[in-house]
Amino acid sequence: MRQDARENRERILAAAEEVFGGRGAAGSTEEVARRAGVGHATVFRHFPTKEELIEATLLRHFDRLTREALAIAAAPDPATGWRTLLRTMIETGGTKLALGTLLPAKPSPAAVNASDRLKSAVSEVLRQAQNSGAVRPSATVEEVYLLLRGLAQASAAMPPHPETLSRAIDVVLSGLSQPAV
Repeated sequence: MRQDARENRERILAAAEEVFGGRGAAGSTEEVARRAGVGHATVFRHFPTKEELIEATLLRHFDRLTREALAIAAAPDPATGWRTLLRTMIETGGTKLALGTLLPAKPSPAAVNASDRLKSAVSEVLRQAQNSGAVRPSATVEEVYLLLRGLAQASAAMPPHPETLSRAIDVVLSGLSQPAV
């Protein structure tokens, strides 16, 4: 793929994340094209259907979070990395949920694989945070995902003030922290 085509594709996916992640079904490919600074035909050259555009946007979202989680897993401070990753996943969870609701009920193999890679990376960050004593050893990635989904869904349904969301994330992080002895 040519450099300009790659740049157009990236701008289209970034715009689609804003449009569909923020507006859900009310978003349009026309708005994506406008925000990306490309023609409508360019969007459809890269993504022949709206569904393909939305799925590619969701895959990009998962891949970005996976790269971030892997970078955190390689960093020297597991506690800080853990807090950063959870905060990021909760703050962007509404976008992921909005994109997911626009796709068929049965996710594609590519979406399942991307989601599994992210969960595996999150599991590694959790394990490292547990080994450092920052997170209670009994916490599982399934419990963490349930908490992430809960805050993300609540935030998507009725967006809270940013300070309120930040304090709610602090409560979740405190609850996952290793209890003082």
